Amino acid sequence: MSGDLHALATWAGALLAKLQPAQRRAINHKVAIDLRRSEAQRIKAQQGPDGTAYPARRPREEFKGKNGRIMRQKAAPFAKIRTSKHLNVKAAGDGIEIEFFGWVARVARVHQFGQQDRVTKKGPAHKYWEQPLLGLNDQDRTLVLESLLHHIRSG
Repeated sequence: MSGDLHALATWAGALLAKLQPAQRRAINHKVAIDLRRSEAQRIKAQQGPDGTAYPARRPREEFKGKNGRIMRQKAAPFAKIRTSKHLNVKAAGDGIEIEFFGWVARVARVHQFGQQDRVTKKGPAHKYWEQPLLGLNDQDRTLVLESLLHHIRSG
C-alpha cells in the first residue's frame, strides 16, 4: 500500500514539477478538495478506507419529554465533522493535507485509533471502537489520478 502511494507521489511529483508554483498550488488545492469530498462521502456511508462498515452503535433509550413526544432524534454519527468547516484542506506546492481541525481533531483521533475518552466532561470514561475516518484506498488513488489529469488538461 505504501509502495503504491510512493509510486503515485513520484509520478505526480514529476508531472507537477513542470508547472509554475502558483499553478501547482492551485491544482493541488483542487485535487485536495475532490479527495476531501470523497472522504466525507465515505464517512457518511459509515465505511472505513478498506470498505468495512463501522461497528453498530449501542442502542440508546428514547428521550421522551412531556406528552410522550420524542425530544431528540437519532443523529447520524459524525454528521458535523465531515463538513468542510471541520475537515480542512491544506495545499502547498509540494503536497496536500486533509485533516480535522479544532476540538473535532481530538474526537476524530479517539475514533480513528480506538482510544479511551470521557463521554462528558466529568462523566465516565469509555473505550471507543476503532473507526478509521481518514485513509486512502484504491478508489481514492484513482480519484487523485483522474482529478489531477482533469485539472492539468483544463488549466
